Amino acid sequence: MRSLLAAILILLAAPATATQDAWPALFDVAGVSADDVLNIRAAPTAASEIVGTVAPDAVDIEVIRPNEALTWGLVNTAEGTGWVSLAFLQRQPGQWTGAYPPVQQCFGTEPFWSIDIDDRAATFSTPDTSIQGQVIARMASANRRDRHGLRIALPEGRWIDGVISWETCSDFMSDREYGLTFDALGTDGVLSGCCSLGR
Repeated sequence: MRSLLAAILILLAAPATATQDAWPALFDVAGVSADDVLNIRAAPTAASEIVGTVAPDAVDIEVIRPNEALTWGLVNTAEGTGWVSLAFLQRQPGQWTGAYPPVQQCFGTEPFWSIDIDDRAATFSTPDTSIQGQVIARMASANRRDRHGLRIALPEGRWIDGVISWETCSDFMSDREYGLTFDALGTDGVLSGCCSLGR
């Protein structure tokens, strides 16, 4: 009887787990007057210093993570980070834990490289070259909800196979923070860096 009750409780809990919000996530500004701006503050409080602003009609704002109270969200601004009130942001749909993250760019330093992604198109760039490729697979992990695979085909039989992980990441060039890491094996070697939902 106890095992049956435990099984029922697990099944009831499953939908809540499946729809748990993922971070980072994309948001749109909502509820800000057309003649106003959404302030970015140095700390998650309305009394802290303003370090930047967001337009009242801005979309695709990448929030790296919330504060513990889920009232403020950390965003990148200039060469650092700041906090915006989540009361004025509307989360875009489909961004739950386990869903494939809508990554638009991955990048690393020393050596510098980047991958820009636009639906199925992918551009791999270094300071010396830019190569057009194609995303041929986006894969979920068989046993981890915080890991996803990305396969990119490049010309002349070259390729990149990468793993996107939901982990805090630094570009080591600024005080910015990212919520996704990227580790890949390609025909030219191993790449490691960060990923962003925006550009």
